[in-house]
Parts: sequence; C-alpha cells; structure tokens
Amino acid sequence: MPYVNIKITPEDVTSEKKAELIAGVTELLQRVLNKNPETTVVTIEEVQLDAWGIAGLPVEAYRARKRSQS
Repeated sequence: MPYVNIKITPEDVTSEKKAELIAGVTELLQRVLNKNPETTVVTIEEVQLDAWGIAGLPVEAYRARKRSQS
C-alpha cells in the first residue's frame, strides 16, 4: 500500500490541481511499480511560506536572492 505525501506552498493551488496531482501520482505508481490504485494513498500538505526554507533561507528570501541573480 503506497503512501505518498506531497508538500507544497499554497500559491496558486486549486482543488482541481490537487485532484490532478493525486490522479497523476496514483497512475505513475501503477504504471512504474505495478501498485494497485485502490490501495494507493496520496496526501497533500500546504506549508505556509514562513514555515518553508531553502538553502538556509526562508523561501521568500531565497526566491528574492534568485531573482536578483538573474
């Protein structure tokens, strides 16, 4: 029974996009690993930007740094 947990920031996330992620991950596990979709569990957690960090920085500061480097 596969269990997949997807963590994303809540930017531009709709119920339709979440449904597409769930269906896509379920199909991928079935196709690649021959897992039964009936027993595949997919959860999506929305992590607020102030609780997400990359490379030692809060995500907003990291993104600002990347923009300034472009």
